[in-house]
Amino acid sequence: MRRSIAVLAAGITVGLVAPLPVALADSGSSALGSGSASGSGTGSLSGSGGSNSNLPPYSQWISDVTTVANAAKTYLTTALPGATKPAIVFDVDNTVLETSYHPGPITPAIPPMLALAQWAKSQGASLIFVTGRPALMNFYTQINLSSVGYSVDGLYGGGLTTGSSGAAALAEYKTATRASIEGQGYTIVANIGNSDSDLSGGHAQQTFKLPDYNGALP
Repeated sequence: MRRSIAVLAAGITVGLVAPLPVALADSGSSALGSGSASGSGTGSLSGSGGSNSNLPPYSQWISDVTTVANAAKTYLTTALPGATKPAIVFDVDNTVLETSYHPGPITPAIPPMLALAQWAKSQGASLIFVTGRPALMNFYTQINLSSVGYSVDGLYGGGLTTGSSGAAALAEYKTATRASIEGQGYTIVANIGNSDSDLSGGHAQQTFKLPDYNGALP
């Protein structure tokens, strides 16, 4: 009976908030290339579930993301061994989920990022997600992440207006959250996101920036 109630609650939650992720995706992007590795490219979006003409085709986006994921894995191969309570902090929208290209009730994982996360987990890293989505969406977000293959060791959401309050507010919230994570004894060996506001402020040994195509991909 309890399981049936939980499943029903999950269905209601997804039904209520499923249309929200694209509108509430982190919007604190800029043209600064602040990561250790970044993708690039412009073009038109075709056959990819979106309508932003400033975005490249899906295949190019995945290629650009793969470049960054490979650089992150190379770094983590040496950074994870010996680290005390190692953790990787990920943004959610367009960093681990295909929010803009393939939105839906359950948004698909970005394949190269899922592979990186699963590998890092197998190497002893905790996977912690810090998103500009409101915290009231955490239940839905965790269902989405888990259902597409991510292990979720921590999930932090913002206030109702955090994701829409501009890059400075978003960066401040994410920096404070990483500091709090460190306060729990974690070593944040890598911080990965697709916007500068995901990565600024320190509290990570290394940052990796996925492409945002000059802010076209929030």
